[in-house]
Amino acid sequence: MTNASPDLGVILVAPVADSSLGPLVEILDTLQAAGHDVCQVSGENDIIAAAEAAPLDLILLAIEQFDTAAMRLCHRLKKRPSTRQIGLVVVGQDQALARRLRAFEFGVVDYIDQGLWPEEAAARIQAQVATHRLQRRLRQQAQRAVSAGSATNLLTDLQKALRRQAQLLQAQNQQLQQEMQEREQAQQALRLEQQKSEQLLLNILPRAVVDKLKQLEGSLAERFDNVTILFADIVNFTPLAAQISPLELVNWLNQIFSAFDRLAEQYQLEKIKTVGDAYMVVGGLPLPRADHAEAVMEMALAMQEAATTITRTDGQEFQLRIGINTGQVVAGVIGIKKFSYDLWGDAVNIASRMESQGKPGKIQITEATYERLRHRYAFAEVGQVMVKGHGYLTTYQYVGPGQKA
Repeated sequence: MTNASPDLGVILVAPVADSSLGPLVEILDTLQAAGHDVCQVSGENDIIAAAEAAPLDLILLAIEQFDTAAMRLCHRLKKRPSTRQIGLVVVGQDQALARRLRAFEFGVVDYIDQGLWPEEAAARIQAQVATHRLQRRLRQQAQRAVSAGSATNLLTDLQKALRRQAQLLQAQNQQLQQEMQEREQAQQALRLEQQKSEQLLLNILPRAVVDKLKQLEGSLAERFDNVTILFADIVNFTPLAAQISPLELVNWLNQIFSAFDRLAEQYQLEKIKTVGDAYMVVGGLPLPRADHAEAVMEMALAMQEAATTITRTDGQEFQLRIGINTGQVVAGVIGIKKFSYDLWGDAVNIASRMESQGKPGKIQITEATYERLRHRYAFAEVGQVMVKGHGYLTTYQYVGPGQKA
């Protein structure tokens, strides 16, 4: 050790259980610049030997968390007459409130988080050094008073001073514990709000897109070469909407689309949007999958079955018109307000045309989708459908499983 200033203190820095001193470098530099004598010792036995060999004002324990090794070291230091009066300060990054509070039960006088400004951490350490030096001077005065035969009054004064100091330290520790509890409560509240925000975002965007937004990685628009798009429309919706109140209409649509949402989740498909009485869903993005056409077809059949369980106010049979196409799309998020995940490309337009030119209660698909599904489902060729920009396209209609067209 070097010779410290008489008004400053001697500090022993002790990493516990191979903890790194890296985060302490700036704190130690600040202490040394202020004139403190700072030395470093590692290993439990070496730490105790160093504490017994020299008059220390403070032992600075560098730890990852206040674990069994830290508890044992503190217990041994406080048990020895030659070291029990030395102040113990922990510098660590443990975020577990219970372990941090446990440190005070083992004689620690302050727990400093590594995330504090180095100047603040150094100031708190210097305050503990000053407190220890004051206590040591008072003890020395008491010893001299006993030798001089005037112990009674001085011991009384000493006891009062020590009681005041103990009360001050207790108040500081209580305040520190309260601050730690408040910080933990604030962190829990922050985590809860983050979970709520993420859940809200997941109701708007696919998880893969949300993950990209959080990590700020790549573009929010991607091209997918093979996806299957489904459009479904409620047959004779306009006449029905004219017969019921707006509130009844919205409640009825919510019942229908909620059933479709559950099916999309069941078949692990991505709902894109609803427009009026139209429902759009896609398979094969944002996470590609080989069976996207099969999954979309299964959902189409399940949507038809779900339609039969919904009661209409006009007593008529509830029917869907469904169109499906497979192809290439661009998917992503555009705009800066009320953004949503959407698809663009000819494949989307063709899927929409399959629905609009389909028949009530039927599922109409393009040839691209037919090639993927013809070995599993039975279809009948419908004929040619005019699609703007593509001319006439051959389409097929689902007739049932295991049947011959």
